[in-house]
Amino acid sequence: MAKKKKQNSASTPATAVLEKLGISFETVSYEHDADHMDKGYGLEGAAKLGVDPHQTFKTLLAEDESTHEIVVGVVPAAGHLDMKALAQAAGLKKCEMADPAKAMRVTGYVTGGISPLGQKVTHRTFIDTSAHDFPTILVSAGKRGFSLVIDPDNLASACNAQFAPIAKW
Repeated sequence: MAKKKKQNSASTPATAVLEKLGISFETVSYEHDADHMDKGYGLEGAAKLGVDPHQTFKTLLAEDESTHEIVVGVVPAAGHLDMKALAQAAGLKKCEMADPAKAMRVTGYVTGGISPLGQKVTHRTFIDTSAHDFPTILVSAGKRGFSLVIDPDNLASACNAQFAPIAKW
């Protein structure tokens, strides 16, 4: 397993946010393989790092159909973002996945490397409640193949997120 652990390395906007806030985290990395993307970035990372895909979280952007507000959902790689549950948690009418080009533009990250932290534009963020099943979770650190290992409550604090049951299996 190509795994590299560093303590507090400010190599992306996401890690810089955590360092500025004094929040403890680790980073892990793996070699991203674009030829094997049939299951998705989160599942690839979980497999290559040998981590439970329920503990590895992906960051997805959704857009409200009527207001066009962008909201962020952070859900386990093993599951899917429940758009109805996200809309309900955010008090919105109806959400749909944001266009990938728009997601990259408003976050400053590439798909597969979008972090809930350090985005170009701040969005309301919701983390699935299953994050509390683990002492730490993995989320993207802002690049494909580069993840943060962080306490879920510290992540929520750093990105002003709320916990809500937004994943479906």
